[in-house]
Amino acid sequence: MALNFVTEKVNLKVEGRVATLEMNRPEALNAMDVDMIKGLVSKLKEISESDDVDILILTGKGKAFSAGGDIKTMLSYMNENGFLPLMDCISELVITLYSMPKLTISAITGAAAGLGFSLALATDHIIAEKSSKLAMNFIGIGLIPDGGAHFFMEKRLGETKAKLVIWEGKMMSAEEAHSIGLIQEVADGELQDAVHTRVADWLQRPVQAMIKTKKILAEKNRPQLLKILELEKYGQQKMRETEDHKEGIKAFIEKRKPNFIGK
Repeated sequence: MALNFVTEKVNLKVEGRVATLEMNRPEALNAMDVDMIKGLVSKLKEISESDDVDILILTGKGKAFSAGGDIKTMLSYMNENGFLPLMDCISELVITLYSMPKLTISAITGAAAGLGFSLALATDHIIAEKSSKLAMNFIGIGLIPDGGAHFFMEKRLGETKAKLVIWEGKMMSAEEAHSIGLIQEVADGELQDAVHTRVADWLQRPVQAMIKTKKILAEKNRPQLLKILELEKYGQQKMRETEDHKEGIKAFIEKRKPNFIGK
């Protein structure tokens, strides 16, 4: 992917050793379409290659971190020729974020759902405001988690709990997500204050030693994450052909409870 992909759907600000990457579709609760995904990859690679930046903050503009993948975009990529390249873009985004040689923080306000939550889980540290809502809610439209979520959920929760959370697909409060170990921190007060405190603490530490530990673990885990992303890609393709997925989308659009039949 071109390093200089330009889109207004992503904003990058650098102050000293800290970069802030903001998803910028507030009118759509920062739901991710193809341009946003490509924009995020491009900016993350730019940050990765900068010797001046040590810490990245990932956030969303407006009322939400990210509501997940853009439903209209996903529907327009229904055919196989469009869908698999889209999933490859998502995989590139996740691998780039997870393995980048910087310390990364997700600052969550409002909703972090579906692919949006997967993206947050790919960062080193998640801070959520108390009123935020988090959900791995693919099951609600008859799909499986993607964006490496099976890898990240299993790493944070263990296999048994990960399956339970994925299968339930319920919306969790920040406190609930913290209590089971999905996120590291709930802001006690303003989110920006909590993020500033975390960043200030890290900047006083030997950051290169912290980054080296991250790189060693990321390199060790890379083959497994790549395998999970591949399994998610083809698994998701199969799920999109099911009657339950078609019913889930129909119910979502019609704002009603879906009637799943297990087919």
